[in-house]
Amino acid sequence: MTDDTQRPAGGGAPHTPDRVLDAGALRALAHPIRVRIYDILSQYGPQTASSLAERLGESSGSTSYHLRALAAQDLIREVPDRGTARERWWERPRGSVSLNNPSAMRTPSGRAASQIVLTETLNRRHEQLMEFALGGLDADTQDGWEDAAVISTATARLTPAQLSELVSAVAGLVDDYVQRHRDQTGEGVRPVTIRTDMFPLPE
Repeated sequence: MTDDTQRPAGGGAPHTPDRVLDAGALRALAHPIRVRIYDILSQYGPQTASSLAERLGESSGSTSYHLRALAAQDLIREVPDRGTARERWWERPRGSVSLNNPSAMRTPSGRAASQIVLTETLNRRHEQLMEFALGGLDADTQDGWEDAAVISTATARLTPAQLSELVSAVAGLVDDYVQRHRDQTGEGVRPVTIRTDMFPLPE
């Protein structure tokens, strides 16, 4: 999948993720603030400890500490040739990641870390969805965004093979758009989150 994707479950992927997070990376990420930092860097691009502190309502000392912990596991990296010794810029490397690591799930600490990361990731996704659904865009900044966006749910009766085919088709379309427009800038351009949830329901 794409560079800002954290895939919590395997199966149906159009290709192998660039990185499956090991137990060390999962443990480093297993903190609510670190999950949010990782997500902000994924969605909004490079940030400093100060800009992250402003977004999160934390101190820059706190965000600096969490940035160092993420960098120690190569989850993020310093942006080359940008910033100063006093103001460092950080980015999330491009490439998809998967939270689904069977070996990490074999230990209690690995399972706990995976559950924390997954829970915090999904909580943030839900918060962003609800903010938008409940009118999170200011009237003077909508500029057609509400008409262009969609929140939709559909149900079909499929076999595992058919679900895998659907997942691959949708993921391929999303990957194509992200690759073509990943670095787009200019008037009217803003980050867009693309959510794809497809899974079987209990009988």
